[in-house]
Amino acid sequence: MSENVQIVLGLLVLAGIFVLTRYVVAWQIKRATGAIIRDLQRHEAVDPITAVDLPYTKQNPLRIGMRNYYAKAIEYMVNEGVAGKTGSGKYYLQVRSSREQANDSGETGPQRQT
Repeated sequence: MSENVQIVLGLLVLAGIFVLTRYVVAWQIKRATGAIIRDLQRHEAVDPITAVDLPYTKQNPLRIGMRNYYAKAIEYMVNEGVAGKTGSGKYYLQVRSSREQANDSGETGPQRQT
């Protein structure tokens, strides 16, 4: 194989590995999001009064080993309005009505004809 072909193949493999790692990270965050939602539902944390502390969302700088995707997942959930965070660092699931969800997606719901 010529040197140019080897370089191109090497770059293609490198790009493929990069894309694959992005998919794996997205899958891990999605999995963590589902676990957090189930945990909040199990504790019935649906408003700031019933909010619960989630110990796995705290980042430990001395942690050695696998990455903790739960902290990033709860951060995304709070930013997107799926979960809420109290001033004391507790989390709760924000339950939205179907009308609010329709408004967020740009739908106006059923229209009355006059």
